[in-house]
Amino acid sequence: MKVLRFILRKEFRQIFRDKTILAMMFAMPTIQLIILPLAMNFDVKHVKVAVVDNDHSSYSRQLIAKVGASGYFRIVAAMPSFREAMQYIEREQADVVLEIPPAFEQQLIREGKQRIGVSVDAINGTKAALGGSYLVTVIGDFNRQITVNSTADPAAANTIAITFSNWYNPLAEYRFYIVPAILVLLLTLIGGFLTALNIVREKEAGTIEQINVTPIRKWEFILGKLIPFWVVGITVFTLGLAVAWGVYGIWPVGSFALLYTFAAAYLVAVLGFGLLVSTYTDNQLQAMFVAFFFMMIFMLMSGLFTAVESMPAWARAIAHCTPVTHFVKVVRMIVLKGSTFADVQYEFYILVFFALALNGWAILNYRKTS
Repeated sequence: MKVLRFILRKEFRQIFRDKTILAMMFAMPTIQLIILPLAMNFDVKHVKVAVVDNDHSSYSRQLIAKVGASGYFRIVAAMPSFREAMQYIEREQADVVLEIPPAFEQQLIREGKQRIGVSVDAINGTKAALGGSYLVTVIGDFNRQITVNSTADPAAANTIAITFSNWYNPLAEYRFYIVPAILVLLLTLIGGFLTALNIVREKEAGTIEQINVTPIRKWEFILGKLIPFWVVGITVFTLGLAVAWGVYGIWPVGSFALLYTFAAAYLVAVLGFGLLVSTYTDNQLQAMFVAFFFMMIFMLMSGLFTAVESMPAWARAIAHCTPVTHFVKVVRMIVLKGSTFADVQYEFYILVFFALALNGWAILNYRKTS
């Protein structure tokens, strides 16, 4: 333990001596956690609508007014023909074209049904799907109002009243979903990148040869490299939780002890990955490219942006083979749902397995001569 204590003293001095690394470890995650959730908001608002009203009736005007007053849409143009309205989509001045056919009110009163044309710009798939879904909901609500108003006896309309509530995120705000995942992402970048550059920095400086001829054992060397960044990672995680509470009002519902237990195990795993990359590469440029390659896969397949369950079977298999996927799930469950260890124990065992496997691999792969 005396040897390990000397290694830790050296590593901590090296970290605090480099002001750039200090800025990367503390200032950058804080700024990114404040900015990224605001930029990565998938809530669709202000969808631009071009209207083609071929009826000009009281019902068509009511429908257009309801769409404009919904809060999700902004009427940008009222055109006399569908072709002219489509030019707004082609020039990206509109996202949706709402076409009301001739005799809209007459058919709706006489036949009880009528078709409306909705054309959506699907270049932005997310905006197209959500914007189109919102518009269909607004039209459906307008249709129910027409049904009730046109029926003498309200009970004869045979309408079904639906009452629903959003659990764990009552207002369905996207920030509650994305902020915990961004915190995991930043923790992954800190642990993966900085440790990936650690051993190769010794190689480039030429000090690795001096270390190799000392009686330091391999596990002591790897542990000495891991512990300082583990402490930094826990500090960054604490800072991230404070930013989530101070900026976004997100306070963990579950146990802090359980949250930090998972963070500790996850950090050991991701630091082991960075050290493993560092043992395979010869310089910092190689380490950065290899770490970036795997980090991109981790981020895109972790459920950060899209649900893992919606991926193809082969992609789900890869996603479950990364520690990031399991930690993102756990942080969301503990922070938003207040899950207990019994709910997330499977993910804990997975993270412990990754921690042992990756660090054991790094120790075995570190070539030392004495």
